[in-house]
Amino acid sequence: MQWRWVVLAGVWFSMAHGVSQADALSSATQPSSSASPQRSAAEQLELEKFGRMLFFDPSLSLTRGMACSGCHNPAQAFIDHVDNGTHRAVSLGDDKHSLGDRNAPTVTYASFSPPFHKDEQGRYVGGQFWDGRAATLAEQAGGPPLNPIEMAMPDKASVWQRLLENPIYVRKLESLFGKQAASDAKVGYNAMTQSIEAFEQSAFMAPFDSKYDRYLRGEYQMTAQEELGRTLFFSQQFTNCNQCHQLRSSALAEQETFSNYQYHNIGVPKNERVRAMNGLGDQFVDQGLLDNPQVDDPAQRGKFKVPTLRNVAVTGPYMHNGVFQDLRTVILFYNKYNSKSARSQINPETGLSWGPPEVTENLSLKELESGPALDNRRVDALVAFLKTLTDKRYEALLEQQESTQKKIVGQ
Repeated sequence: MQWRWVVLAGVWFSMAHGVSQADALSSATQPSSSASPQRSAAEQLELEKFGRMLFFDPSLSLTRGMACSGCHNPAQAFIDHVDNGTHRAVSLGDDKHSLGDRNAPTVTYASFSPPFHKDEQGRYVGGQFWDGRAATLAEQAGGPPLNPIEMAMPDKASVWQRLLENPIYVRKLESLFGKQAASDAKVGYNAMTQSIEAFEQSAFMAPFDSKYDRYLRGEYQMTAQEELGRTLFFSQQFTNCNQCHQLRSSALAEQETFSNYQYHNIGVPKNERVRAMNGLGDQFVDQGLLDNPQVDDPAQRGKFKVPTLRNVAVTGPYMHNGVFQDLRTVILFYNKYNSKSARSQINPETGLSWGPPEVTENLSLKELESGPALDNRRVDALVAFLKTLTDKRYEALLEQQESTQKKIVGQ
């Protein structure tokens, strides 16, 4: 009885993280939902609970073996933590052999990305996925079930039929969306995506309880190294971090998501290991924003959405293709644009040069070349600060990382 497992999985999810069901699913102040009806608080809670059940349900994939949580594991800050031979750079599909080409980003704080649009300066902003091709979380939730290398269902009607196999789902569809959701495939599919969106918009996905948040509330005293990193991060003089990774106008503003949700080409090299394994080969080029069906401007080729830095220390590997394993490596990669030393032009993970950008045009050199080179002390301080952006529930993952690194050093 697959539906019984789904309900139990949802209960485990709340209990395993030491929060009550009500606390886990209470609503936060989030961007507006795709769901059209105005709902009471009780109805919204039911919608979020339904979305949570769907998020954990593997029966919505072709072989009934992959749920949303397969690539967005809540125990690992909602990323794919399973190594499939690519060093966790990309995810394995429902068929157990297809590999993607982009890294699965964390779902935490994803609801703060605005709908895909052009701002007043003509820049593309927001959306979901690395190229913004889904305007909202509901649109994003509708993508993986039909993607042939992800959940691989043939069409919306087939997914809807899987929903109808579960009597609890039928009751939820009818009570939350009306009887048509249980009699019309399109309405039912949209109800599924809106429910998952509601779960992803819940306060559980964006608790704002990291050391950084507690620091802002006067509940945590940063170490000297963390404070140096914070100062450097928000500095207009010593780094270029906040040009892309600051949303609010003040460095002391609460609910900072550490992304302006714009798009940039920062010169990330190909992930050769992934390309060798997923069959796309050396000649394939990920065009980033230009692959978004709403974009036809060649000047957008190679650009990807600026990701949130919330939970960044526990959600590696990094970049849109997972090419870098370590957070410190990422900072060194940025530093290569401003440092003239030969050592700064070497990727410490490979011992070789960083490699050419996958897309050589449209580089955001104005932003990349802003600020002086960083010495090791400042690099380490930035890493220390970025670790303070880890949700409280995931701080244990940081401790595990540090323990593993100490063992490696001691070998």
